[in-house]
Formats: sequence, structure tokens, C-alpha cells
Amino acid sequence: MRALFRKRSRPLGAHAALTGQRLSLRVPEAGDADRWIELRRLSRSFLEPWEPTWSEDTLTRRGFRRRLRRQAREANEDSGYGFLIVRRSDDALLGSASLSAVQRGVAQCCSLGYWIGAPFARQGYMTEALRLLLPYCFGPLGFHRVEAACLPHNEASRALLERLGFRREGYAHELLKIDGRWQDHLLYAMLQRDLREANGGAKP
Repeated sequence: MRALFRKRSRPLGAHAALTGQRLSLRVPEAGDADRWIELRRLSRSFLEPWEPTWSEDTLTRRGFRRRLRRQAREANEDSGYGFLIVRRSDDALLGSASLSAVQRGVAQCCSLGYWIGAPFARQGYMTEALRLLLPYCFGPLGFHRVEAACLPHNEASRALLERLGFRREGYAHELLKIDGRWQDHLLYAMLQRDLREANGGAKP
């Protein structure tokens, strides 16, 4: 069975980061609680139409600590990875990206999720963030395939995925319960070779 599993590098540690021109991606820490809560609070009306219904303690330190514990457990188990997106010039928290539903063995794939705070939307930050994260997915984390899904009427998310080189693969009826309702989703995926093509043939 060992032959079915591809070797991968150790995931990012708590103080490591993926660094780009304007921003960095890093693992969240306990000290991020207040500004994470504040950004989510400021962005609530902007984010809620695209997300599962928020729990009662979402905007609390207790809720943030529970999130940290879950993400640490998932990273340790190689079942999911969470990252904060931080602007380098002033250390402002911009949003988050996550890898979930990790499958190893013969699949070697994961599901990509992301959100950007309302004050930072449509400024190219998420495009840059995912251009940092995707090579990490196909390189150190050893994935062959990264999947993503978005609501059909989420034009910004559709444009983002297609700009990055994701291919639309299908349409799933009532795939996820978003904003309190089971909603249809467009299904996208990127293979390792798709990223190479988007990078002009360079390896991730």
C-alpha cells in the first residue's frame, strides 16, 4: 500500500509563510483572533450570501479558538490546511484560504475554499494569494488535483477560478447549504499540468 502514497514535504509551521509581492499566506495563530473577528464583522453582509450560515459564536474568541484547534488537528492528520492572507506593507489581515476534503492514495486531491474581506475585494489580492498557494498544493503538499465549487451567480468567484486556469467540469444540484438554503454549484478543477501550462511550462 505504501506505493499508493506520494511523499510530501512537511506542511507550513506556525511561523512560516508563502510570500508574494504584496502579501503572504501563513498559518493562523491565537493572536489573530481580534482582527479576524473584526474583519469578519465588517464583512458580514458581503460574505453571508456565499457561505454556510454563521454559528452563534462565530464572531467570538471562543469560536476562533475552536477554529484554530480544528485546523491544527486537520493539518496534523493531513486532512485539511488553513491559511490567513496578510498584506506585507502593513500586516493587515485581508482574508483566508483553505484546503479541505483531502484525499490521498490514488486520488491525491483536495477542495479549495477562500474569502476576502469587503474592504479588500476586487483589488487582485485573492488572485495573488491563490497564485502563491496553488504551487504549494502541487509541490510540497503533493496534490495531483485541486477542486473548487462556486454558486452560479457568483461572477467574481467564477472569474477568479477561470483566470487562474481552473477548468469548469460540471454542475451540481443543491450541492451545499449556503446562506440557509441548499444551492446549486458550478464545479471546477485544476490538475498539476494545468498549473504548468498556466506558468508557461514551469514546474510548480
